[in-house]
Amino acid sequence: MTPIEKADLESEEEIPLRMSSARREVIPFDLETTSLSSNSSMAHSRIFKRIQMSPLRSIYFVLLKGKINMLLPFGPVAIAVHHFSQNHGWVFILSLLGITPLAERLGYATEQLAFFTGSTVGGLLNATFGNATELIISIYALKSGMTRVVQQSLLGSILSNMLLVLGFSFFAGGIAHNRVQKFHKAAALVNAGLLLMAVMGITFPAVLHFTHTEIQFGKSELALSRFSSCVMLVAYGSYLFFLLKTRCNLYTLVDKGSYNHEEDSGEEDAPELTFWEAIFWLAMATLWISVLSGYLVHTIQGASESLNMPLAFISVVLLPIVGNAAEHASAIMFATEDKLDIAIGVAIGSCTQISMFLIPFCVVVGWIMRQPMDLNFQLFETATLFITVLVVTFMLQDGKANYFKDDA
Repeated sequence: MTPIEKADLESEEEIPLRMSSARREVIPFDLETTSLSSNSSMAHSRIFKRIQMSPLRSIYFVLLKGKINMLLPFGPVAIAVHHFSQNHGWVFILSLLGITPLAERLGYATEQLAFFTGSTVGGLLNATFGNATELIISIYALKSGMTRVVQQSLLGSILSNMLLVLGFSFFAGGIAHNRVQKFHKAAALVNAGLLLMAVMGITFPAVLHFTHTEIQFGKSELALSRFSSCVMLVAYGSYLFFLLKTRCNLYTLVDKGSYNHEEDSGEEDAPELTFWEAIFWLAMATLWISVLSGYLVHTIQGASESLNMPLAFISVVLLPIVGNAAEHASAIMFATEDKLDIAIGVAIGSCTQISMFLIPFCVVVGWIMRQPMDLNFQLFETATLFITVLVVTFMLQDGKANYFKDDA
């Protein structure tokens, strides 16, 4: 072998060694730099999360953030007034003001908990706690034998959502954008169909009573109401299963719209509370609402007399405002931001939940408590609900909205 060939062989053997040694020098340096940067970012994020998720920050987010929290002190004041003055009118008004922010905070804690449970369980949580305030007040009223107060308050919640909130959302959205707004009509019509089914279940006991065709006066309509309530609860459970489990989700457009808005705003949608903090505040809000609901229900009759206010007005108008004030404001805000799908989902979805779940559930709870809670909402109230559902269903047929529909 000539010296030149030996030199070539040595150079060929040295090149891989040099390349591998170069790789050993370069690659560990890059990996070390990457790991250091990732470790530092992880350490920074952990420190930031510890600061962000501290108990003081959770107290700030739950109790101090938001102007509606300025009403929270009215709850303890209502209890103090009840024990020191026995003025039912003031206790009722203060309890009403104290429960209003708690209902909004209950929804906030439910939304925070949904970040950690996934879409299915989160949807069930929203379905369960969406109208928890009305449910708690209704149970306290049933314990006191105020079945008419329960019926009128739930009817008032449905009418306020369908007429006031939905109508004002159409009006505010049309005025703000000065054009015809479009929404996903398939999702709205599914809710409208469920509302028609609920109205059908409420109409039959009233027709049975006022046509004097029942076999046993008062007992036949009660038995029919309990049977219809069980059917409505099964139907609502099937609706939730369809909505949460099947791939055919009618609310995809709503979700995409909200996601696009978040992407446009450049803000990452992240929880403000930890899992256990959300559970803690959810339990605290529910407990405090239960306490104030007891004082509220206990003073309804006395407040009606001392304030010279009809009991029907308190039940139909004032009590629904307690649990729905924050929802009403958010629906109108979404409409002005051209997110009409979400506004309709808030208004009509709440009506569906009350009519298909809350009303029949109260009938079953009254059955357990041996209270004569039925679906006979009297003739005028049933006719009002029936006409309202028909008008709203007609308005949602074309998937378009403007302020003229609100005026109509």
